[in-house]
Amino acid sequence: MGIHERKQREKERRREDIIAAARKVFSVKGFNSATMEEIASAAELSPGTLYLYFKNKEELHTSLSINILKHLGTEIKQVVHQDISVEEKIEKFRDVFIDVYNYDANILINLFHLQSGETLHNLSGEVMEQLKKYSSQAHGAIIAVVKEGIDTGIFIDEHPAAMADVLWGSYAGVVLWVDSKRLLNDQKDFVRPTLRTAFKIIIQGMKVK
Repeated sequence: MGIHERKQREKERRREDIIAAARKVFSVKGFNSATMEEIASAAELSPGTLYLYFKNKEELHTSLSINILKHLGTEIKQVVHQDISVEEKIEKFRDVFIDVYNYDANILINLFHLQSGETLHNLSGEVMEQLKKYSSQAHGAIIAVVKEGIDTGIFIDEHPAAMADVLWGSYAGVVLWVDSKRLLNDQKDFVRPTLRTAFKIIIQGMKVK
């Protein structure tokens, strides 16, 4: 391995260390209260070094969301090629969505806020490209399954991208709306059962009568 390759690996390792430290700090302090100085301390780096990798707190927090989006896209793409019915594939999407919510609800919620918020304007071009790339991969996999259902006459003949948007939008909407209800009752988490109900209704609505 040459010097350049070693430096690149070291840079990527340090970046992952920063992201791991940020996840811990954000989980404890929340986005608004956490500081770049605290994250630098958790990563055992100087604040100056942190800014060599991320230009601000928003970009660092977004990188956590990109990681979870990348994982979500990978899991969804695996469903596309499974030898099961299209209805079962949509149900598998639901299970993947729930698993990702279970992994880190706070980061997932941030992802959905991010996709519709002003934070996008504070991101570097590189981070924006990553966000677009992994969003497109996840959305494309959902479109592929919906199209399969339409082509086999199981789903109604509507635009596949629009139907995929309904699935993704329902996921985001349920997570954001039901999570907000925890402000009124923080002892219960209704996201999982509500997602199951939502997908049951959506699958019925997508099928040819």
